[in-house]
Amino acid sequence: MEKLTQEKTLVLIKPDGIKRGLIGEIIRRIEQRGLKVIALKMIQVTEGQIDGHYPKDAAWTHRLGEKSLGTYSKYGIDPVEALGTDNADEIGKMVRSWIVKYLTSGPLVKMVVEGVHAIDMVRKLCGNTLPNLADMGTIRGDYSVDSPALANSGKRAVHNIIHASENPEEAKHELAYWFTPQEIHDYKRAEEDIMF
Repeated sequence: MEKLTQEKTLVLIKPDGIKRGLIGEIIRRIEQRGLKVIALKMIQVTEGQIDGHYPKDAAWTHRLGEKSLGTYSKYGIDPVEALGTDNADEIGKMVRSWIVKYLTSGPLVKMVVEGVHAIDMVRKLCGNTLPNLADMGTIRGDYSVDSPALANSGKRAVHNIIHASENPEEAKHELAYWFTPQEIHDYKRAEEDIMF
């Protein structure tokens, strides 16, 4: 039971979220949900740090390219005309480089969030990774209108405010990558006795 209440996940508030003054609002929504922030820091990341955060495997890069090709198809855009290629692997590499450039364009806030089903709960709070598809009431649905069609046409990453680990394996990697054990704190929120 204790393991369920102490699930941990990584959250990154991206440069657009910081520049728009959403740090407090994002933390408020996390804490309001009954989750707790157990590590928090603002940092300016390097390309190397972001490169190490995201997978480099061919399947992940190919998936990025396929998503972009799907967007181009949906909106009737010729990828060869727009990007010079229709190869999913080449497009995936482009998109990955846009993501790195976006995340190094300003400071990030990194945090560890803990609580019952923290990974799923935070993902639910964030909303769909594509803001134009995110439900109202989610962070992305309430604070971003960006879309992959708009981002791809500008040869940039989708500005979607926040990153949250997608699953336990990703959370384990990302938590160890961004924080040392000494930076992660343990405390009890007042309502924990009531909630659990």
